[in-house]
Amino acid sequence: MKVLIITYYWPPAGGSGVQRWLKFVKYLQEFGIEPVVYTTENGAYPTLDDSLASEVPDTIEILKQSIWDPTDLLFWKKEKSIPKDVSNTSKGGFFSFIRGNFFIPDPKIGWVAKSVSYLQHYIDSNTIDVIISTGPPHSMHLIAKKLHQNNRIKWIADFRDPWTNLYYNIDFKQGGFAKRRNKKLETQVLQQADCVITVSATLQKEFLQTAKHVELITNGFDNEVFANVPSQLDEKFTISYIGLLPKQSNPKVLFKVLKRLCEEDSLFSEDLKINFIGDISNEVRLEIEANDLISKANFMGRISHQKAIEYQHKAQVLLLLIPNVMNSKGILTGKLFEYLAAKRPILAIGPEDGDLSDILKDTNAGVVTGYENEEKLFLEIQKLYTNFKNGTLKVVSKNIEQFHRRELTNQLAKIIKKLVD
Repeated sequence: MKVLIITYYWPPAGGSGVQRWLKFVKYLQEFGIEPVVYTTENGAYPTLDDSLASEVPDTIEILKQSIWDPTDLLFWKKEKSIPKDVSNTSKGGFFSFIRGNFFIPDPKIGWVAKSVSYLQHYIDSNTIDVIISTGPPHSMHLIAKKLHQNNRIKWIADFRDPWTNLYYNIDFKQGGFAKRRNKKLETQVLQQADCVITVSATLQKEFLQTAKHVELITNGFDNEVFANVPSQLDEKFTISYIGLLPKQSNPKVLFKVLKRLCEEDSLFSEDLKINFIGDISNEVRLEIEANDLISKANFMGRISHQKAIEYQHKAQVLLLLIPNVMNSKGILTGKLFEYLAAKRPILAIGPEDGDLSDILKDTNAGVVTGYENEEKLFLEIQKLYTNFKNGTLKVVSKNIEQFHRRELTNQLAKIIKKLVD
C-alpha cells in the first residue's frame, strides 16, 4: 500500500512543525505502508536543523518542486536567510494585513496549481492508495483536494493547528472577504476529506461540527529522547523553557511570582536560573527585565533538536506555556510529549480545564496553573523548590507509552488501511 504525503515542512526544516510527519514516515513501513513524500525544494523555513535529515529512511521516495513565496518580495528578502525573532513576525502591521487579506489561505497558495500538475503526472504513472495533506500551511490541503477530486483517491487531511480559529489570525486584520474565503475553503476541506486527523480532543470536537470523520492522533516523542542524555541534573534550581515562545505566551504571572519569591527568600534567589532555549519574543525579554530577573535568565537561542533534548533531561523543572488566547483549551504544544519522556516535573501555565490539564493528570507528570492564578503558581513553585532542596524533586509518571511515535504511527496505519478496505 502506498500513500502520498503532501507537506511543506520537511528536513532541513527544524522546529515542531516538521516532527510530526517526519516521525510518521519513519515508522509507516513497519506497518506495511510505503510513504511517498512531496515537499518543497527551496522552503524558507524559520528554523533549520540539519540533524533531522538522518531520520529520513533511505528507502522512501521524496518528490520536490521549487516554490516561489510572494512574501519574499513583501519583506524585501534579497537573500535566503533565516529570519530573526520568528516569535515576533506577526505584529499586526501593514505586511501582516497584506499577508492575511491577499494570500488566502497563506502565501503558499501560489504553489497549488504547479503542485497539482506535477503530482497528477506522478499519479498517472504510479499507484497511490491514499493522499495525505498536513497543514498549516493549509494550501497543502488545497493541493490534496484537487487531486482527490480528479482521481477519486481516498484523502486524509491532517490539521496540526486550526485554520480559521488559529490564534494569531487576529494579527492579520482580515477583512470580511478574507474571513469568508478562508471559512469556505476550510469547510470544503473538512467536508470533502474522507478523514480528518487532528492533535487534541478539543480540536476533534470542533471539527466534528463540520467533518463527517475526525480522528485524534496527538504529537509524541521518539527514541532520541532516551539516547545520549545527561544523567546529572543541573545544580541550580533551573526552570527551563524549550521552543518557540511567542508574545501570546508571555508568562507575566510567572515573572511576578519569581520576583516575589526572590525578594522573600535569598536562598531561592541564589539558586534560581531560568533557561530559555529557542526563539523568544522581545516582549518576554522586556517582562523579565521589568521584574529584575535578567541576571537569572539564560537565553540560549536556537539549538539542534538533540541539544534541546539534553536540556530537557537536565532541567529541574520544565516550563510549558499555552498561548493566552481564545480557544486555548485545545492547544497542545509539541514539546509537551518530549517533556513527558524527560520525566522532569512539568510546570504549565494555561487553561486549568483544557486538554493539557487532562494529559498531565493522566500521566501524573505535572500541574497547570491558570494565567492569572498567582497564588496557586506561588505555592507550586515553592513546593518544587522545597523538594529541590531536599533532593526529592522528581515525578513518577505513568501512561506515557501511548505517546511514542511508533504507537501513534500504528494508529495512523489502522486509519489508512480502514479507508482503503
